[in-house]
Amino acid sequence: MIGFALLEIVAPRRIIAVGERVAFADPDAGRLRPWTVPMARLEGLAFVWLLGRDGPPAGIEHVLAAVGLVLALFPRTVVELNLDVAYENADELELKRWVIPATRLLGAVYVIAGLFARPVGTPADADENTKRRDERA
Repeated sequence: MIGFALLEIVAPRRIIAVGERVAFADPDAGRLRPWTVPMARLEGLAFVWLLGRDGPPAGIEHVLAAVGLVLALFPRTVVELNLDVAYENADELELKRWVIPATRLLGAVYVIAGLFARPVGTPADADENTKRRDERA
């Protein structure tokens, strides 16, 4: 994941071009807004920062679950909004038919990850036991 994030920092246009080929019926139809490439680099930096930490920031699970809920319930709206932000001619772009269902599925995965994910090797009640031990100390 860090390697992909670094690639997004170094070569964001290549990542965007792959996404356009995968998602658009005509991958050459989109006209990027001036801020799209710098925002892709910023996204890469954010992922490097998040993945390079010792652990996830506090509360990230709740944010992930909330974002996932929006993606799962309103996939078309989210995709259209993101296209409007990234492309000058968003209304002219034709998505492949799998994009909206995949967005809904990704949202469901985010909800599950946000609500039920635990660090590897950590029992579900480990956090509660640690809190009790710290309170006694």
